[in-house]
Amino acid sequence: MNRPSVADIDQHYDLLVCGGGIYGAWTAYDAALRGLKVLLIEQNDWGSGTSSASSKLIHGGLRYIQTLDFALIKKSLKERQHLTHSAPYRVWPLRFGIPAQSYAGLLRLKTGLMIYDCLAGTLHSRQTHRYFNAQAFAAHFPCLDALQLKGGYTYLDAQTDDARLVLEVIDGAHTASASCLNYCRLQETIKKNGIITGAIVYDKISHQALTIRASAIAKTTGRWIADSSTEKQWGRLSKGIHLVLPKILSNEALLLTARSDGRVFFIIPWYGLTLLGTTDSNYTGNINNIEVEKQEIEYLLREANFALNTQWTENDIQGQFAGVRVLQCSTHRSPSSISRDWELKSFNNGLFYSIGGKLTSSREDAAHMVDTICQYLGKNSICKTHTTAMPWLPEQDFPAWNQHSSETAHALGIDNESTLWLLRRHGKRVSQIFSSIEQDPSSAQRITPHVPLIVADLLFCLKNENVIHLEDLLRRRMPLLILYKMTIPELRHFAQLCSKELNWDLSTIDKEVASCANTWLRA
Repeated sequence: MNRPSVADIDQHYDLLVCGGGIYGAWTAYDAALRGLKVLLIEQNDWGSGTSSASSKLIHGGLRYIQTLDFALIKKSLKERQHLTHSAPYRVWPLRFGIPAQSYAGLLRLKTGLMIYDCLAGTLHSRQTHRYFNAQAFAAHFPCLDALQLKGGYTYLDAQTDDARLVLEVIDGAHTASASCLNYCRLQETIKKNGIITGAIVYDKISHQALTIRASAIAKTTGRWIADSSTEKQWGRLSKGIHLVLPKILSNEALLLTARSDGRVFFIIPWYGLTLLGTTDSNYTGNINNIEVEKQEIEYLLREANFALNTQWTENDIQGQFAGVRVLQCSTHRSPSSISRDWELKSFNNGLFYSIGGKLTSSREDAAHMVDTICQYLGKNSICKTHTTAMPWLPEQDFPAWNQHSSETAHALGIDNESTLWLLRRHGKRVSQIFSSIEQDPSSAQRITPHVPLIVADLLFCLKNENVIHLEDLLRRRMPLLILYKMTIPELRHFAQLCSKELNWDLSTIDKEVASCANTWLRA
């Protein structure tokens, strides 16, 4: 997927989608599949907001049972089931353990998990929850502090790489003839008699303002909805942080409850390490500069160390990131008590606003949005994203493809863990990476010993995935900046690799290294 030049952008579109996170990606893809002429723009990089700062889960939301949000849970579980079956390389099952410190807690968990499995339609299948007594649960999760353990359960949800999911859907939109421009922002909407007729957008690469005719505009801008005083009133912001720590789990995760305030947090295996989060707190700060704060780090480490037999300190943190999501307006003080469901705002003037939502249910929510847009445009069409194969889905039987690809990777010298993540990251496109390794066998080696990502993967992303800045490559095409403590010399090495493909001069290399270092390299 290459970025089109400004000269390739047409003058008229049925739909302009502003915001290239997961909601904008699905909206553009859905609309393009229905035959609408679509322009998708993103003011920074694809998925660079909250869509790459999630807990990397495709899940129903077990904790929403406490708030009786059964409709949202059922919708999310239906999407989880669809994605794990239709794109098993992109979304894969992940079983979670929940410990209980009292027999009453065990009973509450049993009731909640039965409801969860019932809503998923898996109550009487092998995907149902499982009970373990205290001894068996402690043996299953040896990282847990088993001192007051009375038993526990495991239940099924799913995991993804959120930034890769966004990129794949955008590639699908591009293949379906949508024009997709990152680093391009909405400057002004154009109206005639109060009705949307177009927009002025500013391309940050060519430094040109473009006037576009558009019959409708969808604003899928996530937290940037707070840029406008009017739109800000439609939702409230919640901040969550995650820390990347050394490996303590292999193939299963933990859902835990914080001792100090009862908030839920996760311990999740991710790229051979551990993802710890999230914090879920009200946010009123700068939406353009979301930082991980010291007290948030201390909170997560304290709660994790209390629940686990670890003594993690800040020195153990390999990486960290923060995101801000939009929630529906509510009188509840705690963000954890507010529904994660999605809302569409429109005023029959061609302008449509996406408010809130979840990574898991984004496809279905976007379909509803495009339904409404098509109705406004007078176009009779139905959603095709539910029945259209994901863009990078292998064409052959998935287990056979997975087995053959794994054997090919082994023959090329790729280690097993790197193979697992390579197939998850690229799907059918992995054959192109295999071909490149045949030309350069040394590229089958890991970029760094402790992270299961290989050199050939990095080079493929650089050449084929619309990289504009160094951060695009090292944070979202590959999550290297949050998987290990990178050094300035390493940043410069990666920038020099980029310079060959992107024609950077020494001044540009210096700027890119400095920008990445200021944002991601902690003192």
